[in-house]
Amino acid sequence: MSVLLGCIADDFTGATDLANTLVKAGMRAVQLLGVPRADLAVPDADAVIVALKSRSNPAGEAVSMSLSALDWLRRAGARQIYFKYCSTFDSTDKGNIGPVADALCDALGTSFTVANPAFPTNKRTVYQGYLFVGDVLLSESGMRHHPLTPMTDPSLVRVLQRQTKHKVGLVPYTTIVQGVGAIRAHFERLRSEGTRHAILDAITDEHLIALGEACADMPLVTGGSGMAMGLPANFVKQGLLARGQQSRLPAIGGPAVVISGSCSTATQAQVAAMKKTHAAFEIDPVAVASGRDAAADALAWATPRLGEEPILIYSTAAPEAVSAVQSKLGREHAGALVEATLSQVAKGLVTRGARRLVVAGGETSGAVVSALGVEGLQIGAEIDPGVPWTASLGEPRLALALKSGNFGTTDFFLKAFGKYG
Repeated sequence: MSVLLGCIADDFTGATDLANTLVKAGMRAVQLLGVPRADLAVPDADAVIVALKSRSNPAGEAVSMSLSALDWLRRAGARQIYFKYCSTFDSTDKGNIGPVADALCDALGTSFTVANPAFPTNKRTVYQGYLFVGDVLLSESGMRHHPLTPMTDPSLVRVLQRQTKHKVGLVPYTTIVQGVGAIRAHFERLRSEGTRHAILDAITDEHLIALGEACADMPLVTGGSGMAMGLPANFVKQGLLARGQQSRLPAIGGPAVVISGSCSTATQAQVAAMKKTHAAFEIDPVAVASGRDAAADALAWATPRLGEEPILIYSTAAPEAVSAVQSKLGREHAGALVEATLSQVAKGLVTRGARRLVVAGGETSGAVVSALGVEGLQIGAEIDPGVPWTASLGEPRLALALKSGNFGTTDFFLKAFGKYG
């Protein structure tokens, strides 16, 4: 196998989002869950995305995992490396975006790269280096309440500068709208000034296409899934990628389940919408911490209800409820309890015959696919922007939709199972 684009994603749903973007742009994409075994049989693909669970890890761990992924991708022949993080730039002052990007630059022997989380389709835009979620600054969005990485500074230059000892610069909107030539000239100007990381403005898909073309010769590109939109065309121009390829998933039937661990504003609305018409079971982290076997309770409840109509098992809650739980249990402990419980539930459901699963939340998705022993995914049709259906490699074949907490329309859970393919 010779890979054109080798990608490293800092969480599972983000990796699926990226794979979806690349498939829509004509690449055959395979997503690997964790750094793959050396002997893992991987289907032929133009793009391979190694999905890590490194977004909230200590920076040193995130760097080590990312470098291991890089080594595998380089052995697979990757011609360009893409480091993917969330479109809301989720991180703390210690990382992990800056430390990982720096480590990848060093390993690839490059002194310059770009950073752009913009995803206009999902209302993430960057202007003058400030990240907007819809019509408000990042710091005024629901991300300011994120339980692990609350984002209270909308300036990406400031956020990234706190994470790296290297200089961070900006390629502003006024340059972006002048096109590829002007963008490349700005890159060279920043590089000559000793800048390593360039934040890129982008408010439309057309900007992302131009930015992708401008980055054709870069060993390393970093950003959200949107920034990758313009990269496949570079390989087409080089005669390395055929136009118009399409991916279809194998037919997978069986009972359907939604498992939700995200507490984002979008997922809260999705859970509320599904509860109005479908059976639902809530996981209480405080009860779990007190010793109650909530996974067994959920499985006992779910078993007689498994069928064509999806059921919902969730721990999603409003910010004030999340804060109350965290104050009792601690932020990390509360999150770990929920992930462990939901992953046990998912494993039990598959044992009982469930074959079609929608999972909401990046951390939850990572825990679930790890518990299920899934090593890779074939990427298929899109449900909502940034969220495709996938089919697991190996047996049993599972239909999996791994949704970032912030993504999807309010009726996402209700419509997802009608869009598999």
